[in-house]
Amino acid sequence: MWQITVCLLVLLKGAHGGRLTVHGSTLMKDGQRVFLSGTNLAWVHYAHDFGHNQYSGVKGRMEQILNEIHASGGNSIRIWLHIEGDTSPEFTGDGHVSGIDSTLVSDLRTFIHSAQRLNILVFIVLWNGAKKQTNHPRLQGLITDTGKLQTYLDKCLTPMVHALKNEPALGGWEIMNEPEGEIIPGHHDANPCHDTSKLEGSGMGWEGRLYSAAQIQRFINWQADAIRREDPGAMVTLGSWNSKANTDRFGFHNLYKDSCLVGSGGRAHGTLTFYQVHTYSSGGHWDGFSPFQKHYSEFGLDKPLVIGEFRESDAAGSKITDLYNFAYYYGYAGAWGWTASDNNWGNIKTGMAWLRGRNDQQKGGMVNFHV
Repeated sequence: MWQITVCLLVLLKGAHGGRLTVHGSTLMKDGQRVFLSGTNLAWVHYAHDFGHNQYSGVKGRMEQILNEIHASGGNSIRIWLHIEGDTSPEFTGDGHVSGIDSTLVSDLRTFIHSAQRLNILVFIVLWNGAKKQTNHPRLQGLITDTGKLQTYLDKCLTPMVHALKNEPALGGWEIMNEPEGEIIPGHHDANPCHDTSKLEGSGMGWEGRLYSAAQIQRFINWQADAIRREDPGAMVTLGSWNSKANTDRFGFHNLYKDSCLVGSGGRAHGTLTFYQVHTYSSGGHWDGFSPFQKHYSEFGLDKPLVIGEFRESDAAGSKITDLYNFAYYYGYAGAWGWTASDNNWGNIKTGMAWLRGRNDQQKGGMVNFHV
């Protein structure tokens, strides 16, 4: 009898609870193609949600949002952690990282456990590039000074990944949100990985022309390498502001493909496992490169692509249900509306509900799965 029980437990474990994996252009889980239907929460209190006992002040709101995602049929959430480094990790006076405060990991684990009970995967964004760091020299130091960056890897990132890597509801890590906010556009370079000449006038660098593409690529590469060395099965991504920085089609260069990241950073495991782009219309129109104007295959990518930010109010007149539906049926691996912390939240819940129960293995895949 005990042999039968053990076999049943093994079969049940195999049937549910496996990690996300990548198969070509799709995300897989437990042998099934899956679609990440969810939302951004990003923050309740900007840069003050986790660590230093801060989670106790936002726990009620964050767990309420998890419950509402579940009730709406969603399966994933994107949250922000360090942002510009104001409250985490711990820094020395000269900008090196000295460690992790005593509650950062336990705060994250509490949130992840709450998500697991509701079959929701959590994706943690480490840094934010969409806001000028004039008053945030800590992050600037990590990007420009490899000695400082290595202290972050050794004393914060690797221990944090080690502590959380066996959490079933940890969907993955995002190195940075919209680094293009501070990348220098218009730079001509013989190396296409470093050339941003086609992005002059695109809006890149809207928060300051602070870093070269090579510096950002190194920043991504070193962190992705540290994550995947500690946890080889981890999902790692990057939230790009626009498809123009994430494709080799249409006259652009994919700044985040493997060869660019490894070429700039030199660390072999420092690559992304899936891509992620954001898209908003301007003046009531898409820019011609939005994922909502194209099938996934048109971008010529070698990894799955999640549409990581969008909202109905900036969608060229499209309804939220149209957006989630388009992402599901036109080859994308997920859709995360922006954001559960503002007045778009009710609308996003409608979008997630539109996909509840879908399981077309030839198109988007399974939406409601067991974590």
